[in-house]
Amino acid sequence: MNQNTHEIIYSKNLDTPTPIASVTKLMTAMVVLDAKLNLAEEVSITDMDVDYLKGTSSRLPVGTTMTREDLLNLALIASENRAASALATHYPGGKQRFIQDMNAKAASLGMMNTHFEDSTGLNSNNVSTAMDLARMVHAAYQYPTIRQITTTSDYDLNVHRRQPLHFHNTNALVRESSNSSWEIGLSKTGYISEAGRCLVMQATIAGEPLILVLLDSVGKLTRIGDAKRIKKWMEHNSNTLSSRNDGRGDIVLTGLSMSKTLGEEAN
Repeated sequence: MNQNTHEIIYSKNLDTPTPIASVTKLMTAMVVLDAKLNLAEEVSITDMDVDYLKGTSSRLPVGTTMTREDLLNLALIASENRAASALATHYPGGKQRFIQDMNAKAASLGMMNTHFEDSTGLNSNNVSTAMDLARMVHAAYQYPTIRQITTTSDYDLNVHRRQPLHFHNTNALVRESSNSSWEIGLSKTGYISEAGRCLVMQATIAGEPLILVLLDSVGKLTRIGDAKRIKKWMEHNSNTLSSRNDGRGDIVLTGLSMSKTLGEEAN
């Protein structure tokens, strides 16, 4: 989607609801920042933040204390689930109020096919559509803090140990951006088995600010490969783009089949 004009350049299954995994954490960050909570306040990881649903691991033991700003960084950069959970646990009114505010924020953004039940994305009942997530990425991009954090490649956390804990961005394109032609303004990955591999980004490609939403990828590298193919395709065809609706709810490119072109490049 062109971020300036909101024109859909290419879409597939645009309005199909699907689990969104840790892409959820962009909404988590917006709710925290909207509440204007003290980011320097220290909060602790509690047993309420342990993932008993999926059994995912964490490098943040129960009792670990850090600032709310640290939690935001770990949730958005490293997709740390206990960090995202703790942001909701230590929200005025607790987790229940936090989830209510997530859904209220989604409704205010026109995300009518979106529903949240937790702040991490581990719950597969967190569902959205590609179109709704494009709206969410556009909204999140308006927050300088979210832009800055999600495009940070690495983050060190001092937790009173000999060596700080080192976390890296879950999006390899962000980690490589200093040595590549990518101009990424916002990024978030996601994965649970029900959602597949997901990636949403704001990036400038061929001089245009674009929003990319890639959901339900099977392979670990497919979402990155698809993003690279889209970038290459956009750069090669930026002067000839025009779009039309194919009558089935999908947008295709006049005179070209983007899916065929991308498939040929993949081979």
